[in-house]
Amino acid sequence: MTTPYSHRPGTDDHTAPPPGCPAHGLVADAFGDLPAPSGLRRLYGPEAERDPMGLYEKLRAEHGSVAPVLLHGDVPAWLVLGHSENLHMTRTPSQFSRDSRRWRAVNDGSVPPDHPLAPVFTWQPICVFADGADHERLRGAVTDSIGRIDHRGVRRFINRYSNRLVNDFCQDGRADLVSSFAEHLPMMVMAQILGMPEEYNERLVQSARDMIKGTETAVESNAYVMAALDRLVARRRAAPDEDFASWLVEHPAGLTDAEVAQHLRLVLIAAYETTANLIANVLRMVLTDPRFRAQLSGGHMTLPEAVEQTLWDEPPFTTIFGRWAVGDTELGGQRIKAGDALVVGIAAANVDPVVRPDVNASMQGNRAHLAFSGGPHECPGQDIGRAIADTGVDALLLRLPDLQLAVPEEDLRWSASLMSRHLQELPVTFAARPPQDVAGPPSATPGYAPRSEWQVESPRPVPAQGAPGAFAVPSPARSAGSPPVAEPSAGSPSPVAPPPAGSIPAQRGPGAPARAWRAVVRWWRGY
Repeated sequence: MTTPYSHRPGTDDHTAPPPGCPAHGLVADAFGDLPAPSGLRRLYGPEAERDPMGLYEKLRAEHGSVAPVLLHGDVPAWLVLGHSENLHMTRTPSQFSRDSRRWRAVNDGSVPPDHPLAPVFTWQPICVFADGADHERLRGAVTDSIGRIDHRGVRRFINRYSNRLVNDFCQDGRADLVSSFAEHLPMMVMAQILGMPEEYNERLVQSARDMIKGTETAVESNAYVMAALDRLVARRRAAPDEDFASWLVEHPAGLTDAEVAQHLRLVLIAAYETTANLIANVLRMVLTDPRFRAQLSGGHMTLPEAVEQTLWDEPPFTTIFGRWAVGDTELGGQRIKAGDALVVGIAAANVDPVVRPDVNASMQGNRAHLAFSGGPHECPGQDIGRAIADTGVDALLLRLPDLQLAVPEEDLRWSASLMSRHLQELPVTFAARPPQDVAGPPSATPGYAPRSEWQVESPRPVPAQGAPGAFAVPSPARSAGSPPVAEPSAGSPSPVAPPPAGSIPAQRGPGAPARAWRAVVRWWRGY
């Protein structure tokens, strides 16, 4: 199944022509790509950006479950396409380490410090690049701090920020849900969780997206984000508060300032990028797939279930770079050499024919996707991302239930990088509405409109004669031969007729079930 090549990850053959060398008569293909050394396919460039899923399927057909590829600068690596192969790699740190200092290309100078992917692979004192005891210590600090987050409080912030964002465009009758909603809501919420709402601005949003794309400005964007986080750590060392940054600073693991700042960066970027893409993808599916929207509006699918289906079909991260081989080994029929780089193929694994022969089948109730990776490095904050996505989309649809896509679906444009693929725009139209109080529950109209369809079967109390505000239970009809009920004499207390056998006395007005259900819904949504 594998085509032999002279230049691959893990080989010492440097006889291939240099990329772009005019002496070898290279001709660009239909995507505008120049042929890569020895025919290896690139995970960057026009083809990878235009149709990453198509590229993955070509690689699967040519090589099977593990394929040799080229990263930026034509640096060799392995892309793992199979579902079980990805699980084995992510669950076996003794064979496939997260310590990027093992990468042979870094050690021999093939990958310079200013490489476009440097913000992703440069070793840092954080749990992502650690294994064993170091990983347990650092990740323990992160998971313990995540465990202290008040999820109801987070949902309250999500609803508040969702209302604020919708207020900015609800009177226009049209909006781009990517730039006006999906890109901003996760950063607003994460800045609040971390403890730096004052740092939230447009540049922070764009820097967070840019730093993992492998662009020429990625290193500069990373520096901007780190400067904001360094300021936060300094503030929390001096004055701790009830926020994620303070919990990391005070954790018994004794993290240094550098370790705290780097873990804040990890949580911020991972949660932001995944959730921004997830929100956009869920909204696109709601707007473009009639079956999806019918299931959602008909009650056959909840928003959390819709989010889970999207995690299968359009995972926020298409790949995660990387793992590094500890020693010579084999994976998916390929010989992997010590120091080789490997890429977790999330999107490819989610459509692996071995585990998902019908890609159009519903995956409701199935969480076996790799959207959050797997093994000891599986994303610890995935439930926060899910909460932001399903609560934010719910709030948006409550405010604007008549959303319609403003362009044909085929006109939607995507941009892709090594690790992610996201919508550039999601233009919609809707009936213009006035803004709402950001602290109130989202609804289609200002204020709360009580539901009118509740059916109350309990008997309603009947006002007692001569006593304003007093109620008595209506007397049941007497059967023939039953003793009469004595009339009260003057000055004596009025007896109350007993209820019929087997009946339940009325104790609440007709609106009680509606009020109780509304209270439960308001509590769950966090407002």
